[in-house]
Amino acid sequence: MRTRTVLAALVALLPACAAAFEVDVVVDGPEALEDEVRAASLVVAGREEGIETAQDLVAAARADYTRIVGRLYSEGFYGPVVSIQLDGREAARIAPLDAPARIGRVVIAVRSGAQFRFGQAIVAPLAPGTELPEEFAPGERALTGAIREAAQAGVEGWRDTGRALARIDDQEITALHPSAVLNAEVRLAPGPVLHFAPLRIEGAERVREDRLRAIAGLPVGEVFDPGAIERAEDRLRRTGAFTAARIIPAEEANPDGTIDATLTVVEQLPRRFGFGAEIESDDGAALEVYWLHRNLLGGAERLRLDFEVSGIDGGGEGRDYRAQVLFNRPATFRPDVDLQLSTELERLDEPAFEQETFAFQGLLTRYATEEITVAAGLGYRYARTDDAFGTREFQLLELPVTARVDRRDDPLDPTGGYYADLDARGFAGLTDGDGTGLRVEGEVRGYRALGTRVVAAGRLGFGSVIGADRSEVPADFLFFSGGSQTVRGQPYESLGIPIMGREAGGASRVTAQAELRVGFTERIGGVLFADYGILGEESFGGETRDHAGAGIGLRYRTGIGSIRLDVGAPVSGDTGDGVQVYIGIGQAF
Repeated sequence: MRTRTVLAALVALLPACAAAFEVDVVVDGPEALEDEVRAASLVVAGREEGIETAQDLVAAARADYTRIVGRLYSEGFYGPVVSIQLDGREAARIAPLDAPARIGRVVIAVRSGAQFRFGQAIVAPLAPGTELPEEFAPGERALTGAIREAAQAGVEGWRDTGRALARIDDQEITALHPSAVLNAEVRLAPGPVLHFAPLRIEGAERVREDRLRAIAGLPVGEVFDPGAIERAEDRLRRTGAFTAARIIPAEEANPDGTIDATLTVVEQLPRRFGFGAEIESDDGAALEVYWLHRNLLGGAERLRLDFEVSGIDGGGEGRDYRAQVLFNRPATFRPDVDLQLSTELERLDEPAFEQETFAFQGLLTRYATEEITVAAGLGYRYARTDDAFGTREFQLLELPVTARVDRRDDPLDPTGGYYADLDARGFAGLTDGDGTGLRVEGEVRGYRALGTRVVAAGRLGFGSVIGADRSEVPADFLFFSGGSQTVRGQPYESLGIPIMGREAGGASRVTAQAELRVGFTERIGGVLFADYGILGEESFGGETRDHAGAGIGLRYRTGIGSIRLDVGAPVSGDTGDGVQVYIGIGQAF
């Protein structure tokens, strides 16, 4: 008897267990509302995730009244009736601390009533040119989201005209139940036109405040502009010196008609070390290591040291080495212009040539918009080349001009948009035998979603050396085809132009790559691909050679990009040499 008493006491001390319970959702209204009710319900979520006690289940059910009514309001149903019964008892009548020992069945019953439509839909006054959402109009479904978006559009319209303190002044929302009509009127208070005061700064420890103001580039004394704040934040984040950079305008104006704005930054650790790797079955492994300083001189200047070796245990002639020093200074001459200085040493041991290069370049890069970047500069290149044309030395003065447009929805794993890149490099020979001309290389990529898990992707690449003979330029100015960046399934740089029993690069090249990317799960996907490349002996026309490859691939998505495995084989041409395997990080393009 004593044992039974002790067990009974222990059981009484245990929390009442909700354990397994059934949930029925019954909606008297449009069929689509059942999904909305389920999505709003904590009880439904708890059934899937496992609510531990009956007391927790009662608390979730009591909270569901407000959550479900709010979700119905958002869909335009302003007269709903919601009943939530726990084993036949209305949850609203059960005190949170008076939960039963066990609950076996929950019934959520909803009668939606009629869906309301807008009678009046007014936001006033509006700044000239302000466009309200199309959903906020008489006769349209009276969604609460449409009211919020319309009010926000009105406020942002005034702020775009320099009225930084524009706000909602009053609102009157009336539901006429007999006619299922909702009248919504929102009154705005635009406030005065204000101008930027000098930027205030918080959180700066190692980066100097004068450089922070220069990079942000807020136009002191000019009319307040939310776009200027967004661009300033983008410039600060682009330096890589900060984990966070936020500019918040003050809530009150100054007596002189200006408004303060405070920049709050959280600085990154100044130094970083990293590495990367890629493997091709024919060209072997490539390893890259780098060291980075994000704030070299106290003004968010970046110094990066790179060292790369490729062709490790590959089928080519030998290994390639590259060392580079890159210095970047943001906000040079103007806030949206960066100064880039680089020095590079490179030794290439390729199937068709050997080359040693020293190059120096100064570049001014302008970020014209968030999507468009242009650059121009001046450089010097020394190269010693041994290829089909013999052993030669070059000294070239270079005038590089680049442009990039990036309108992809996700740079790491795009499903829509496009990307275009152009590098036009004028060069002039400084010694006898050196050519003078123009080298152009570029690419265009496009992406299109075909449903929720399928993406079609394509890349078109092109390049040409204009104005100089192939024997008058370094070997790496010419073009080969084959490998992961041109034609997968074909050996690395296996396609060239024959000359005197050897292969030389072409004066022009066009490549095309197409992929069909299919997501099997949230992380795992597959790829079908087909690539084509053609080389020309001349800049335009002349003898041509082409080849193609195709294959399949796997992708495993991670936070830093997809791990890529591609297996390709030759489809056409005479350069094929069995199956080629490619392993790397990130999509192929």
